[in-house]
Amino acid sequence: MAAEFHCKYVYIHPFIDGNGRTARLLMNLILMINGYPITVIKTENRDIYMKALEKASAQGDISEFINIFLEAVDRSLDIYLYIVS
Repeated sequence: MAAEFHCKYVYIHPFIDGNGRTARLLMNLILMINGYPITVIKTENRDIYMKALEKASAQGDISEFINIFLEAVDRSLDIYLYIVS
């Protein structure tokens, strides 16, 4: 749900600037509401992230973006579990 929201929000592009940051902020809010830790899309994954968002916008295929998103959430869960154990 959070990944799909992110793609749709970026697609409608409601602001002149800050759409990606706002989408990631709201994506993390959705994650937290559903019991997940916040997640970060690493800067070294920015090109892959942007290409996946472009594909989602142009072709309607969000599968690549969901994979990037799931990897980021999995990494965040690993960090969270390491900290609390």
